[in-house]
Amino acid sequence: MGLLRTSMAALALGGVCSAAQAASLFLGAYPNTLIVVNDATGAVTDRITLATGVPRTLVLSNDKSKLFVMTEQSGLEVIDVATHKVLTQFNLNTPKAAEALAFATRKSQVATHYRFSGGGVPDPTGKYFYTTLVEIDKGLDRYTVSKPRYAVISLDQRKVVRWRDVDEQDEQAATGFRTSMALSEDGKYFYIFRDKVVVLDTADLKVVDRIDLSQSEDSDMETETFGTALQSISRPGEFVSLFDTTDPYIHNRLFGIGRFKLATHDFSFTPIGPAPTTMAGLEVAPDGKAAYTVVANGTYGDKRCEFWRFDLPTNTLQAKAEFPCRTRFYFGMSGNGQKLYIYGAGYEIDVYDAKSLKHETTLNLHDDVTTAGMIVVQ
Repeated sequence: MGLLRTSMAALALGGVCSAAQAASLFLGAYPNTLIVVNDATGAVTDRITLATGVPRTLVLSNDKSKLFVMTEQSGLEVIDVATHKVLTQFNLNTPKAAEALAFATRKSQVATHYRFSGGGVPDPTGKYFYTTLVEIDKGLDRYTVSKPRYAVISLDQRKVVRWRDVDEQDEQAATGFRTSMALSEDGKYFYIFRDKVVVLDTADLKVVDRIDLSQSEDSDMETETFGTALQSISRPGEFVSLFDTTDPYIHNRLFGIGRFKLATHDFSFTPIGPAPTTMAGLEVAPDGKAAYTVVANGTYGDKRCEFWRFDLPTNTLQAKAEFPCRTRFYFGMSGNGQKLYIYGAGYEIDVYDAKSLKHETTLNLHDDVTTAGMIVVQ
């Protein structure tokens, strides 16, 4: 694998989102539903029933044709984005009938259960899904829980076909539902992004490289953390995300946009500004000129929430606007970058105008939204 080359680079973004066709918003909801919302009208256009339970993580394929839904009950379902049809659905756990038989006959049979412990990513062929999980074996008198494992799930065979224990030094990077993952365009390497970049060979799931950006010779970073991928400006062969770092001199925290090229391991960071205490993600408009975040200060009764809008070409803060906080919420943006969304822990999406940062309307989904997040597909 190549040497890491870190540089401060100007943000080069392209591709203006077409307004010819409204985007669709996909959100997970209790107890086992995927809601589809028209991005232009705010109308719920479909409710897709999930056979395997509560949706916890949504993953969009690189070609944006399929949506992979990881559920709380160790299920994996594949949805066709265009038709909303369920293409594949299965549960990794041992069937309940087999578990009942083991206890009824008092034999030493073991029922195996799985729990996803990280995010996931499909391979370029669409035949396999890469993730991290733990295996739980239910014996006659005890549960045996494995270490976190890298796992390859065959969508045809509907089971884990390869796995390897996560090294202890990589557990923080590899586990957590917000952990971002990617595969190389040729499907040979599996990348995990968090406090560092872990690179694995997909053939045997062995680690071939660990990249700590703060340890490179020309680094001016003390610590770093990758956030979730920035969907609106992602490009093939490149991982783009919110990126937090501190400098090694006066230890100030900065946030901005990090770009990691999968093939060469080149990394560039475009700082936006000082990192606030609490920041609920980052959204970048499709034209690459404006970025938005939500800042929350205080807790409970004195909690105060604000939108911040930045001009990316000049890296300047242009506007702030306070909005009513929720106890727990998520932050999203419309496909054309003209609307901002506050949602989660409830039935409603509050819609704000991206230019004025003023509240426009509230959409009632009639379903309680889960922690799966929002996927926007144009």
